Amino acid sequence: MRHVSRVLTVFATAAAVSVPLLAAPETYVFDKAHTLIGFRVRHVLTKVEGRFKDFDGTIWIDRASPASSRVDLTVRAASIDTANDTRDNDLRSPNYFDVEKYPTITFKSTDVRFDGDQVVGANGELTMHGVTKPVMLTVTGFTCGPNAFNKKPLCGAEATATLKRSDFGMTTGLNIGNPGDEIKLTMPVEAYLDQPQG
Repeated sequence: MRHVSRVLTVFATAAAVSVPLLAAPETYVFDKAHTLIGFRVRHVLTKVEGRFKDFDGTIWIDRASPASSRVDLTVRAASIDTANDTRDNDLRSPNYFDVEKYPTITFKSTDVRFDGDQVVGANGELTMHGVTKPVMLTVTGFTCGPNAFNKKPLCGAEATATLKRSDFGMTTGLNIGNPGDEIKLTMPVEAYLDQPQG
């Protein structure tokens, strides 16, 4: 009986310790080397693709209380890159992003949507060019596991959204029939679990 009692005590102690660990919120930090903040916009007859090269993002996942989960993203607007210096300088100017006046673009989630334990979307507020508007991110392919090379835990997914630049006060060219108002965002993201260094 003493042996059984000791076994039960061990299991009870392990359960008491493991449950809070499993339920603890997890913080993931964007891996910039394997994350793309990309966009696509129509230019007359074709589509132009670009990206922002300088950004920081954090995801807080609380599986025990999904309503507490959130996503924050900060992008430096001057880091825009469409592989054309003339166009990029124009995009940085007051004609478009006006990066001297509005140096950052931010997304702060208001709620993160789950399907079971899978993140499938996030609603939030996007602030760009001094204007804040609600934006819905659709998330696909959410998965978590150890990195095959360094064994560090990470999560990955792709987030997409569609918005209009005119909603954010960027209307240059629209009055001459340029159809490039709709912007499609595509953001494949990898994020590492932020663990204390011991």
